[in-house]
Amino acid sequence: MSVNSKRVFYVKYLANPIYIDILKARSDVRLDRIENESPEDFYAPILNAAHVYQIGAARDELAPHFHVDAAFLKRTPNLLLVSSNGAGFDPVDVEACTDAGVLVVNQSGGNAHSVAEHALAMMLTLSKRIIQSDRKLRREANVNRNELVGNEVEHKTVGIIGLGNVGRRIAALCKGLLGMKVLAYDPYLTAEVMAERGGEKVELDELLRRADFVSISCPLDKKSRNMISTHEFALMQPHAYFITTARGFIHDEDALLQALRDKRIAGAGLDVWSKEPPPPEHPLLQFDNVLASPHTAGVTIEARQNMGRIAAEQVLDTLDGKRPPRIINPEVWPVYAERFKQAFGVTPG
Repeated sequence: MSVNSKRVFYVKYLANPIYIDILKARSDVRLDRIENESPEDFYAPILNAAHVYQIGAARDELAPHFHVDAAFLKRTPNLLLVSSNGAGFDPVDVEACTDAGVLVVNQSGGNAHSVAEHALAMMLTLSKRIIQSDRKLRREANVNRNELVGNEVEHKTVGIIGLGNVGRRIAALCKGLLGMKVLAYDPYLTAEVMAERGGEKVELDELLRRADFVSISCPLDKKSRNMISTHEFALMQPHAYFITTARGFIHDEDALLQALRDKRIAGAGLDVWSKEPPPPEHPLLQFDNVLASPHTAGVTIEARQNMGRIAAEQVLDTLDGKRPPRIINPEVWPVYAERFKQAFGVTPG
């Protein structure tokens, strides 16, 4: 293969510079960087020639015209692969990619430890009322500690929605470290598989009724959008906490706001939002029993390096004709394989 014959590009940022280092070691790969503000006469030729788009996973950090939809795909006739920087792929219309014969992959599992630790930290902080204690100390003199009585999490019940890479790690931490009972809802896994991952398989309504903590770790798709809304919050126990480190739009923010106002639940830990980052005046940020972070659960030094490495390795494996391990739309493979053969003269296997 000739020098720089395989074309890869990204917009604005990558998970970690290790991605560049790995791709630079290959003389047959050219990597181009585009900025959100780049003029069209600069980026149009790059899009036209590209075989791979390494795309950011956060929708609000990427200019809308660089989101992958049907219109974008018309500008990338040679595109074979869209690779998300993270486990999520919010800026990617997967159905449009499938229709165009484009493979979509993510980096699922690369930040599982970081996200699970963040979810557990939120549970502990809320249960021990650390956030309220911190705020009171900053605002008031002569704080009465008896007004800040918390709860232990040991032997409590956590309900995990989505028992994939992150969910199973949350289950392991909660069950093994704290002796918690783990309920899990995941329609794509059998009871046997879920038991192996540390969770008792239950339906969503039962999980919500029984759990002391409800933790969301499923992907955002058409089925999970607004999965947790008014009905679901009403099922939760008044002392229960809602935690999400997954994606915005899985829970209905307006419904959560009303549940907190009505004191139907004890509080919430929110790492993901419908608009990221949320504005300081966001109504959910006005509650002392809401612990907030700006989609940073997976943003650690270790996770970013791991994500950058596996993203680069997966891209190179795909360009070398191998079948990548983290395919989002496997049904596209026959069409994709034919397009790959037309581009590089070999059939991927």
